[in-house]
Amino acid sequence: VQLAEAGGGMVQAGGSLTLSCTTSGFSFNDHAIGWYRQAPGKEREGVSCISTYEPDYTWYDNAVTGRFTITIDSAKNTAYLQMNNLTLEDTATYHCVTLDRPRPMALCQWGYDLWGQGTQVTVSS
Repeated sequence: VQLAEAGGGMVQAGGSLTLSCTTSGFSFNDHAIGWYRQAPGKEREGVSCISTYEPDYTWYDNAVTGRFTITIDSAKNTAYLQMNNLTLEDTATYHCVTLDRPRPMALCQWGYDLWGQGTQVTVSS
């Protein structure tokens, strides 16, 4: 089982990035998949999660609602996180996570089965 994140980088405040998480080794279409982030000295937090079974079923942390959009491409077993209007507070390592039930709220709020290596997002002023 693999979760491979990509798309991180450095961007100025107000800019945009799109993260991707390409998965393999499990049945993509009956899970929840999403993103956690962890900044230095801070706790890990759920950012956004989606049901791969019902992609209209999504969850967003209040801090990113209206700025971030999570989507999936089932044909590619890949999830995406479009991040717009980035702020300094979005600087963190972003990890792709999955849960073996299609419940994005549970994934983002209570925990995950699998955790990717992460991709760094750095927002500068």
